[in-house]
Amino acid sequence: MSETIFTKIIKREIPADILFEDDDILAFRDINPQAPTHVLIIPKAEIATVNDIQPDQAELVGRLILTAQLIARQEGIADDGYRLVVNCNQHGCQEVFHLHLHLIGGKQLRGMSK
Repeated sequence: MSETIFTKIIKREIPADILFEDDDILAFRDINPQAPTHVLIIPKAEIATVNDIQPDQAELVGRLILTAQLIARQEGIADDGYRLVVNCNQHGCQEVFHLHLHLIGGKQLRGMSK
């Protein structure tokens, strides 16, 4: 996998507004937010797409969801609700080929449409 902007953020070569970090996961505010709260949650392991997740990474992927839950509580959006989005490849509108989860909320979101 080639180096992405997320790899550079992990290495601290590019600044980011980091909300959470542990040995395996990093979460930071999106620089182009689609809602009042828009956080990207990424594994530090280089996984390009959902299609590239290996069975031995299942726990890590589950921890991404638990991190989203924690941040939603910290941001005060857990009770009203939020959206978690994972894009995969071109038709899924994936722009950065490093697995990432979008945590979006802080306002009433529109429904998904075609």
